[in-house]
Amino acid sequence: MEKINFKIQAYLNRKPDFYNEVKLRNDGKGDYIYYWSDSLEKAKPTDAQLNALSSQATTLENNAIAVANRQKEYGSIASQIEFITEKGLEAWKTNVQSIKTKYPKESE
Repeated sequence: MEKINFKIQAYLNRKPDFYNEVKLRNDGKGDYIYYWSDSLEKAKPTDAQLNALSSQATTLENNAIAVANRQKEYGSIASQIEFITEKGLEAWKTNVQSIKTKYPKESE
């Protein structure tokens, strides 16, 4: 199930600053918007507006999971440089592409 942060991201068409622009809370009944900055380009959304974005939010969430899995498998920058040094740039590119294929992103 998609999380409210991804619904908000879909609503704004960007990832907001969840420390300064939007603050979420959960009082045991589920997450909700506790604070919505007046400086945001859109007014605070209604629950109905957010629920209408469920499909887009699911795609954003799945893509975030794919990116996290990719980053984990790529390893640190140091290990990637070591890979390139030992096996060459073309081997590294092939490895990166195989990881992207293993963890594909959905069309947004």
